Amino acid sequence: MDDHDTRNKVEEPFSEYGNYTYADYLTWRIDEMVELIRGKVFRQAAAPGVIHQRVAGNVFVELSNHLRGKKCEVFIAPFDVRLTLKSKRNEDIDTVVQPDICVICDARKIDEAGCLGAPDLVVEVLSPGNNKKELQHKYEVYEESGVKEYWVIHPNECTLLVYTLINGRYDASKIFTHGDMVSSKAVEGFVLNLEELFSDCL
Repeated sequence: MDDHDTRNKVEEPFSEYGNYTYADYLTWRIDEMVELIRGKVFRQAAAPGVIHQRVAGNVFVELSNHLRGKKCEVFIAPFDVRLTLKSKRNEDIDTVVQPDICVICDARKIDEAGCLGAPDLVVEVLSPGNNKKELQHKYEVYEESGVKEYWVIHPNECTLLVYTLINGRYDASKIFTHGDMVSSKAVEGFVLNLEELFSDCL
């Protein structure tokens, strides 16, 4: 970003009661991480804890190793994912999220700003204070925008739940935990060993 762009940024321009688009989001200059879900601003409650970072980092490494040399690409937050239902114009996009991890297999969706469209796989690692956002708000926008697979990891409880998109609706798996091997339907051949993933769980 050049100096001209920086001068044009606006300090704290939004309200929790406002309704915004990606075009508005691009004008904000703030230090904290925020997400836009159906036009509403959601602030990151606090910096992720150590367990969250370990788990997210381990999943990212496993996916990165698996995808080396393949067409799919994995990204870790902060990374903007713009979810579209109608137009791809900035003024019409009202949902911009930063999943902990996402895998994108269609290179046409990737640009300098992040991802435009639904990733194939999204992984969210829960932190205290963000459970409702992940389990309700993000679930709904991931489902309606066509994210093929949505993994929700609860690091403190050492569990993983997989939502698979079937005929436009999410179907929930059983709750996976220590000793389970979890296979992805969206990322061919990827299997996650939860015994290793949750080795640092309290």
